[in-house]
Amino acid sequence: MRFLNGLKQNDDVCSVALQDAHMFLFHRLSPLLQRNHQGTFRTTELRTSDVQSLLENLGSDRTLLQEAVLIGCTEQNQAQFCLDIGGLDQAAAEELCGGTFVDLRKSFFLLSGAEAPLVAKAQALLRWHKTSGFCSATGQPTHRNQAGSQRTCSSSAIIYYPKMSPVVIVLVSDGERCLLGRQATFPRGMYSALAGFCDMGETLEETLSREVAEEVGLEVKSFSFSSSQHWPFPQSSFMMACHASVSPAHSQLCVDHSELEDARWFSQQEVLCALQTPPHRGGGAAPPFWLPPKHAVAHRLITEWIQNTRS
Repeated sequence: MRFLNGLKQNDDVCSVALQDAHMFLFHRLSPLLQRNHQGTFRTTELRTSDVQSLLENLGSDRTLLQEAVLIGCTEQNQAQFCLDIGGLDQAAAEELCGGTFVDLRKSFFLLSGAEAPLVAKAQALLRWHKTSGFCSATGQPTHRNQAGSQRTCSSSAIIYYPKMSPVVIVLVSDGERCLLGRQATFPRGMYSALAGFCDMGETLEETLSREVAEEVGLEVKSFSFSSSQHWPFPQSSFMMACHASVSPAHSQLCVDHSELEDARWFSQQEVLCALQTPPHRGGGAAPPFWLPPKHAVAHRLITEWIQNTRS
């Protein structure tokens, strides 16, 4: 943590670390993945020298490397950066790297749990830089530090930091069943926990109760906090995951179809079967009911509910 903090605070130290770093490439915010011998996908981790050679082969000079953004470090204090090469030829880059640039939403169903959060963080930071080039107060250009952890207005010296929007995600239960819903934009057959953005001035409790009431017409009796997670969609969200209980006598759903395509109660057996069904990765018919990938906090909520109800 102190090593990372030092890179964010000192541009010179960060520039030195960038010269021998691990690099993750993106093309227009899509990460570079490679298929391994088992047919599964993993992130493509390059060294700085590899990226420099790649840029030269694609007709770009090395100055593009200065746009790399710090995203973390290894246990051995090897800095990790991400770089978007969206201005260069995608097909040529894929051929030289031996990989494929894959849309982030699809990537989440292809990657392991350990890799997905790092890719999500990288894409969120790259997107923030793409949309934060000007000061909202003066309209003047902003300039980043070497690590990419902040941007400063060239006129007023206002400092901007990357932000996440707070979201409550809640798994509702009536004691015997859990409530899952889906939006029209979800992959076919996938159901998840209910979620909604916090309104200005709301507490976590107020957001939770309001979202459940708005989306499915239920009154929450009690809730408990589970965990939190950064989620890169739609524009970088801070997910606060909770369990909530409703009265079995008042569990009739009244779904707001402007918010959800469908919502329904699922039994323990139905959820157990879905937990054993791998996420659908495209191609062929999708299962009628399946769940978010294991590294999504919604999956964690559902697994916790099964464990709690069975015990």
